[in-house]
Amino acid sequence: MKILGVSGSSRMESFNTALLREAAKLAPAGAEVELWEGIGDLPIYDQDLEADVPDSVRRLREDWSSADAILFATPEYNGSVPGGLKNAIDWASRPTTDAALRNRTVAVVGASQGQFGALWAQQDLRRILGIAGARVVGEPVPVSRAHEGFDESAIDGIRDVLESLVQAADPAEAAA
Repeated sequence: MKILGVSGSSRMESFNTALLREAAKLAPAGAEVELWEGIGDLPIYDQDLEADVPDSVRRLREDWSSADAILFATPEYNGSVPGGLKNAIDWASRPTTDAALRNRTVAVVGASQGQFGALWAQQDLRRILGIAGARVVGEPVPVSRAHEGFDESAIDGIRDVLESLVQAADPAEAAA
């Protein structure tokens, strides 16, 4: 099973990208977390570009569509989701009938230097993804004080959300 890890931050030393790298180490047997990069390459969503989408958008749609599940890791900017991540979701939610996010199993985690672990951004992102047609599973995993490293609570939360993703994306696994 292929789980695509999408970080909402393009920063080189991103805590959320590091969180996805940790998730790759914790993936359950039979699952692989592959980090997706490209949010910074996307133009701002513009419906006028739908007739001939840019290559970066085509790649996003193909990559997200081919994943069995997607694990989003979001930082919190001004109390919500970063604009680049929201823009990627806007591109992935169209065209509505054949959108890369339509019925895609997804989960959301987040890390920040503050004490709330990007919880507001995670709540907003879960809502945005649901409206975009994704099946959001698992509980939020707020990772606070990420600059100090990931504690056992964060590790346990990542394991739990990965299990939720695998079970929801693979009916055979849920029946086992």
